[in-house]
Amino acid sequence: MSPALLASSAVPRVRIQTDDFDLSAETLSLRADDGGVGAVVSFVGTVRDGADGSPVSLMELEHYPGMTEAAIEAMVDQAFERFDILGARVIHRVGPLGPRAQIVLVLVSARHRGQAFQACEFLMDYLKTQAPFWKKEHGPSGAHWVDARVTDDEALARWGIQAEGNGT
Repeated sequence: MSPALLASSAVPRVRIQTDDFDLSAETLSLRADDGGVGAVVSFVGTVRDGADGSPVSLMELEHYPGMTEAAIEAMVDQAFERFDILGARVIHRVGPLGPRAQIVLVLVSARHRGQAFQACEFLMDYLKTQAPFWKKEHGPSGAHWVDARVTDDEALARWGIQAEGNGT
C-alpha cells in the first residue's frame, strides 16, 4: 500500500475538536487517493454575530465524548447507504467560539455532483437535529441555550427521518 493511501486511511471520517480546520487541506486529503472522484461538495457552518436579531459575542458548544462521534459515524454510514458516494468527512468544533468562527465542516466526494450534494445536505440536516451537541449563545442580555428549530426538523423529515430532539 502506498504511503499516501496509508496516510489518508488513517484520517478519521469524524472528528470533534477545539482547533480550527482548513477546508483546502481537508478537501485534498479526502480525495487524495481516489481517481474516481468527480465532485467534492463542502459545507462550512460559522458562528453568526447575530442570531434572531440579537448580537452574539460568544457561542459555547458542548458534547458527550465518544457518544457524539458514534452518533455522527452512524450518520455517515447512513449517507453511504443512501447515496452513491466515495468518501465523507465531518469535523465539528466544540468549546468557546467567537463570531465568524468556523463550527462545522461536512465534505462528501462522489463520482457525480448530484449524489455529493444530496449526501452533504442529508448529513447537515441530520447533524442539526440528531447529533448530541448543545449550544449556548452569549450576548448583551446574558447567555441562553439554543433550542432546535422546527425548520431543522422539517428538513430532516424530507429524508424520511423523524427528529428525536437531541441535536441543535
